[in-house]
Amino acid sequence: MIKAVIFDMDGVMIDSEPVHLKLERELFRELGVEITEEEHMTFVGSSSYYMWEKIKERFNLKESVEELVRRDRKRYLDHVLSTGEIIPVPGIQELVKKLFEREYKLAVASSSPIDVIELVVQKLNLKNFFDMLVSGDYVKRSKPYPDIFLYTAEKLRVKPEECVVIEDSYNGVHAAKSAGMKVIGFVNPNSGNQDLSEADFIVKNLGDEVVEIISGLEEEKALK
Repeated sequence: MIKAVIFDMDGVMIDSEPVHLKLERELFRELGVEITEEEHMTFVGSSSYYMWEKIKERFNLKESVEELVRRDRKRYLDHVLSTGEIIPVPGIQELVKKLFEREYKLAVASSSPIDVIELVVQKLNLKNFFDMLVSGDYVKRSKPYPDIFLYTAEKLRVKPEECVVIEDSYNGVHAAKSAGMKVIGFVNPNSGNQDLSEADFIVKNLGDEVVEIISGLEEEKALK
């Protein structure tokens, strides 16, 4: 039986990846880091710590990982606060409300810091629909490891096999599958060319098809 639906945030709830990538490229230039766009896209879905650990190691940067993460996050938060630029993915608000009405437990499990997650959920007027907001900072290992999803399931008091995760990146899909959860891969063109082939289902929008998939999983479980 499906009891919970877990949402990634960047690329699933809001179209933030283009902004993240642009601001990170600016910081790369300041630091003298030269990587291709394709290499940069491999970090979509992972945490800032994961990305900066890899980049610091590769380019032998003098700054600590903590300092690089702080600068990266401050840049994004300053941008959001100064511009108010939070663009919801079409259909996300309606989808959350429909799943809430069907009495699923709902959570956000994002690699972003908790203050950004809280700001986004508030701006989308969805604060009262979620049982839990979980940041990648709460667990030791970032996506593509399953830790964030296992932590979320534990806090929701559900089993991993009772969860459906909606993700837009390879790192997120792989993490959720490794946690033993069903995964709906959302094809978001703004998240780059992501390999979602591990997902149980792949959708191109967040309309009624997502609700139907989750309902279908309910029926499938009931027949067993």
